[in-house]
Amino acid sequence: MLIGALGWFLLQGARRGGFADQLSTFKSEPDGARALYLLLSESGLPVIRHQQDLTIIPPKRNLVLLGTRFSRELGFDKTAFDGSDAGVDDPEDEEANDAEFKSRGVNSLKSPPISNDESEKLLEHVRNGATLVYVPSSYRDARLLEDLDVTLERTDSSLSVRTLVPAQPSRYVQGVERVVTKVRAFLELPPGAVPLLIDEKFEKPVAALLPYGQGRVIIIGAPHLAMNRSLGVADNAQFWHSLFSAVASSGPIAFDEFHHGFTGERSMGEFAARYGLHFAVGQLLLGVMLWALALKRFGSPRAPDEELRVGSTDALFATSRLYREGKHHAHAASSILRHLAADFAVKAGVSGRLEPAEIGAALEVKGRKDLASALLDISRAVAATSTEADVERVATLAAVARKSLNHHQRKAT
Repeated sequence: MLIGALGWFLLQGARRGGFADQLSTFKSEPDGARALYLLLSESGLPVIRHQQDLTIIPPKRNLVLLGTRFSRELGFDKTAFDGSDAGVDDPEDEEANDAEFKSRGVNSLKSPPISNDESEKLLEHVRNGATLVYVPSSYRDARLLEDLDVTLERTDSSLSVRTLVPAQPSRYVQGVERVVTKVRAFLELPPGAVPLLIDEKFEKPVAALLPYGQGRVIIIGAPHLAMNRSLGVADNAQFWHSLFSAVASSGPIAFDEFHHGFTGERSMGEFAARYGLHFAVGQLLLGVMLWALALKRFGSPRAPDEELRVGSTDALFATSRLYREGKHHAHAASSILRHLAADFAVKAGVSGRLEPAEIGAALEVKGRKDLASALLDISRAVAATSTEADVERVATLAAVARKSLNHHQRKAT
């Protein structure tokens, strides 16, 4: 039982990717295209998977459509409903002609066809210089081929594997001698198209290059050639390597997986980057940084001038009221003397804690007898202070003495 369970898990693991659509680069079963993607990736070519619709295609990106189906506009004539080439495809009739396309995987249930708007955007992208590699899985003419004036000639179901050879030497088929694969349709090309691969027996083109605007379109009528099972046959792998090496010279290669059912949501960042909004966001952030720097202050917070003036005035009135009501006239006068003596001590070069007489003596030594005499007069007035009028007289004398000190300093400067 253990061996049976392990064998069952081994078989399930070997079938990984079976849910994916045919010719999807995520599918690792024989009818997938995972081997082709890994071959190009391991060869160092810039390959990615495109998982958004084709209404917005990044510039300088080459696209690969493997078996992608196009929606067709329905007309009102009979041919639009009878399953003929001029109308819409009949899926049952088409898949009955080729058993290889019966099983598409569960993921194909959500695989949308390419709409008409997407087709127009795709052709506009090619006209601007991109390269499109299109491998149709249907022998019926897709909308894209109608716009390119290319017709698919359905091959006979009795034809098995065909041998294809290069139509002429070119970098798209460099190193290729023969390609062996099933062919879905031969190509009827317009003037100016260049065949790349032709049937060795019928000499009909199977792969061709069409110049379109500034870009180019490469059409391959053999979808089996891109499948995992065909990659190791003859020069099939060499053909794909040479083809995509030439395509990658103009930009990265993106395999369309959106129309195989693998969708990826576009982010706001991607839209912003596409239209250059990231530069605008950068400029906005720079402006905010400069604005924040302009508001930056250095040092401790400073009170507004008006608030500082009002606060100092209020404090002065409150203090004066306390002294007046408490009759602290002598203390107020001595406080005035003490602060004045401290300022004079700085001029005399002595400590502010000395007595006014000692500070006056130092001022005389410094040659400021006027300041020493003023300090002595204020000291006598403080000793005789007993009323509010005496305090005012001391304050007046101190203001005159301080003015004399400041005036002398400015004059010396």
